[in-house]
Amino acid sequence: MANSKQRHSGHLKEWITLWFSRAEDTIYVGLGVLLVVIAFTLLVTEVLYFGRYISTGTLAENIVFLLDRILLIIIFVEVLYTVQVSFRQHILRPEPFLVVGLIAVTRRVLVLTAEMSKLAKETQAAFYNAMIELGLLTILVVALVLCLRMLRQQDRSNENKS
Repeated sequence: MANSKQRHSGHLKEWITLWFSRAEDTIYVGLGVLLVVIAFTLLVTEVLYFGRYISTGTLAENIVFLLDRILLIIIFVEVLYTVQVSFRQHILRPEPFLVVGLIAVTRRVLVLTAEMSKLAKETQAAFYNAMIELGLLTILVVALVLCLRMLRQQDRSNENKS
């Protein structure tokens, strides 16, 4: 009788595991579709903005805005890649998140440095705060790059052991 209960418990665990796996896959597919739609919409919008800026001769004034949005699209694509890897392998890898973080920090640094002259004209406190933020972002870039490098070295050493 105990053997029968163990078999029943084993089947129940297998069924629940299979159900969770299917639910996870469904969620990943839904997230992937949303990310593709958002990234594609942003891309089309950016192409339209670019065309408008070219035709009106205002590209130079809007280049930082365009670059900021392009980096946002790249962030969505990197998150989509992360979802794809998680869907395919059923593991969560930290490297894509670090890359997304690095792109996001770079995006903020570019926008902040582009606004620096405007902030310097406004108030000294705003300029000072922007300089502190820029310093912290620089530290964050170094930390993210070091983490990526350590993870890649770890992956290489694991491949060599195999």
